[in-house]
Amino acid sequence: MKVAASLDGKTALNNGRSQWITGAAARRDAHQWRARACAVLTGIGTVRDDDPRLTVREVATSRQPLRVVVDSRLELPLGARVLEGGGVLVAAAREDGKAVAALRANGAEVVVMPNDDGKVDLAGLLRELARREVNELHVEAGHKLNGSLVAAGLVDELVAYLAPSLLGDAARGMVSLPELQDLAGRRTLEIRDVRMVGADIRVVARFV
Repeated sequence: MKVAASLDGKTALNNGRSQWITGAAARRDAHQWRARACAVLTGIGTVRDDDPRLTVREVATSRQPLRVVVDSRLELPLGARVLEGGGVLVAAAREDGKAVAALRANGAEVVVMPNDDGKVDLAGLLRELARREVNELHVEAGHKLNGSLVAAGLVDELVAYLAPSLLGDAARGMVSLPELQDLAGRRTLEIRDVRMVGADIRVVARFV
């Protein structure tokens, strides 16, 4: 899971704006992580807010990773840049023949895998990606999907780029998790690497 945040851990303003929190060197470095992954995963909220391509552009690569969009209600705009060039898998939680047909006509593949709450079964999605021989998945999502993945224990490693800036309390955090009543419930990580990338700090940490 890759996040780019201010020094106080905020990834976007409350209106969804997040470009650009970190500098050009950090963005190039992040494309190295994209390039080594088999697939890049995001959510419909990030598509709506940022309209990302999720392709590797800043570094040389011999192939583009599969792009995966978690979109429970099949709300992905047909003009979204993530659909350009094909190589897109949309994970939904409901059947909608018209929406599925439109996405397929735009070169996307759609899989429907709901959980008991009517959202996408994230563990099931990771199993499906493993079946497709995706052995490294790179997540670039918003705080809600990040939180769901962390809460389900589906994240191995965090790559956090921290910019020398502060956004304050009225901004979105890295990961949306339920409020804790006791520190015993916190998610702990082991820091593996800390370095400067341009003006930003990159922290690589493994969940334990």
